[in-house]
Amino acid sequence: MRFSLLIPVLILLTSCINGPNKSSENILARVYNEYLYESEIKDIVPPGTSVKDSLSIVQNYINNWISQKLFLHKAEKNLLEEDIQFRKQLDEYRNSLIIYQYESKLISQYLDTVVSYVEIEDYYNDNIGNFQLKDNIVKAFYARFESDEPNLAMIRRFFYSNKPESRDSLEVYIEKYADLYFPDDETWILFDDLLRFVPIKTYNKEAYLQNHLKIELKEDLYIYFVSFSDFKIKEGISPLSFEKENIRRIIINKRKLNIIRHMRDEVYQTALENNDFEIY
Repeated sequence: MRFSLLIPVLILLTSCINGPNKSSENILARVYNEYLYESEIKDIVPPGTSVKDSLSIVQNYINNWISQKLFLHKAEKNLLEEDIQFRKQLDEYRNSLIIYQYESKLISQYLDTVVSYVEIEDYYNDNIGNFQLKDNIVKAFYARFESDEPNLAMIRRFFYSNKPESRDSLEVYIEKYADLYFPDDETWILFDDLLRFVPIKTYNKEAYLQNHLKIELKEDLYIYFVSFSDFKIKEGISPLSFEKENIRRIIINKRKLNIIRHMRDEVYQTALENNDFEIY
């Protein structure tokens, strides 16, 4: 049911008391000089809720509101003078929230999120020393088949062949018969991400990558085929294609900071010209 159906009941519960600041509204509860109005709880009851459950939801909300206001009043009343720093922190937190909301609105209005490949490439070249690999990355495709797959011999032949047409045929078989596969060996991925899907067992990942090009593994009821087209060992320079999205985020974040910096400077200069502040 909708909240509007509760209004007659709420009117009875509140004895048609009108608020001091909202004379046309019914008051549901009061704690000292604070009032809870009917309009403040109009959206708390989901559509389709029964009358009984609706009343329970409303009464619980009112009781919780009263309890919170009473305890807050008690806490504020009993703050000692040495706790004044706490009040200062509350004010600073409130100010930070207001500024954050305003900055968010400015960013949504003025931020250009289009980043060209040239910008990304220039940033990468200018800051290449900052792009050191923290993990091993690979270009690879893999596929998993059930070990009793009837076409396994044909799949294996295409997998180990170096002919371009064999790769095309292999991809057809992969798409048709594999129950798990990743066909894109042009994209850099973390080696550890590949290990989540392929049961490669090794104590030295770097040495393994340096000594394996194509592998075939069997585990339980499955056969895995993995082909590495390239790899880079951690601590080396991370390739641009792997860092592209990261650089895009960096550039956009710098634009956000510039928007905020520009607006703060503008506000300061305007206030300075209008003598809105003084330094003594």
